[in-house]
Amino acid sequence: MINRGHILIINPGSTSTKLAFYSFDVETDQLDIVNETQIAHSHLGGTIHEQIETRYKVVEQYVKSADIHPHIIMTRGAPLRPLSGGSYQVNDHMLEDLRTNKYSKHASNLAALIGDKIGKDYQSPVYISDPITSDEFEPIARISGVPGIERKSRSHALNIKSSLRKLCLRLNKNYTESSWVVCHMGGGISVAALRNGQMIDVNDALLGMGPFSPERAGALPTSGILDLVFDENTDRSSIENLLSKESGLKGYLGTADLQQVEKKIQRGDSEAELVFEAMVYQISKEIAAMASVLTFDLDGILLTGGMAHSQLVCTSITTRVQALTKVYIEPGENEMEALAQAGLRILAGTESVRQYTQE
Repeated sequence: MINRGHILIINPGSTSTKLAFYSFDVETDQLDIVNETQIAHSHLGGTIHEQIETRYKVVEQYVKSADIHPHIIMTRGAPLRPLSGGSYQVNDHMLEDLRTNKYSKHASNLAALIGDKIGKDYQSPVYISDPITSDEFEPIARISGVPGIERKSRSHALNIKSSLRKLCLRLNKNYTESSWVVCHMGGGISVAALRNGQMIDVNDALLGMGPFSPERAGALPTSGILDLVFDENTDRSSIENLLSKESGLKGYLGTADLQQVEKKIQRGDSEAELVFEAMVYQISKEIAAMASVLTFDLDGILLTGGMAHSQLVCTSITTRVQALTKVYIEPGENEMEALAQAGLRILAGTESVRQYTQE
């Protein structure tokens, strides 16, 4: 195994692609960022998969211009079949599921597909780590209340686990021998219960339970959902768009930008203050619910994600939940660093690489 070299990170979004090179030294457990960029795509057009060649050329040019040989390639894990958390080598089964949109039509599907092409160019192995559909639920957590409908594990697993590992290292706590509630707060909000490194419960951060977020609806009264479904002028696609992109802060206040909402509050906007407090209220309720999953035997509560940069958000939540245990803050999405850290664990042999199989 190579002790020193470089890790290429590939993380596509809907209108841009984040790329980075990290240098690694396995012997000293050292990881340093060498180069990072976010490339905007102004004229993509077509379906996600019709964009592969265009985006591949952008990544190819980035690697060539950096003049760095990637020893391994870490790519953002797209929604796949339910998987135990950890790192997976990109293989033909995974590529086929991504190519056919079997589980999603998200831009992150492109990560492993592009990574595979670059990997073949440089004879480098390609991996994903802690994908969105990481599933470590205990059987009791799957029961929804309606036979035939099962609770799903769809969350910001990559940042949740990476941020908790980082915190445990700082506190000199054993990540695999501790219990935490971790709350990732971004465009969507994931509140997870982790026991011994396993995410045993989490709200469905896309179209499921949990608090509303800057863009997403969260849990809703069933009667309201039925009204939406049976409205003769409303189809499934428009309902999904409403609940996942046009709800939450954006739906009530016309903006998903938390800084803009805070400015409204500072100007004395009582509606903005009420909606903001309702979001904090719902986040805090979900944190307490996940604490109950762990029978309130906690090493701590961790707030992370982009919204954790907000002192108002973190202070408001902490005021409500601090009676449970100590609250820690690790702000930021941290996806690029999280992928790099996973790559270093693979290189060091401290994390076993799993093989993806189709259902």
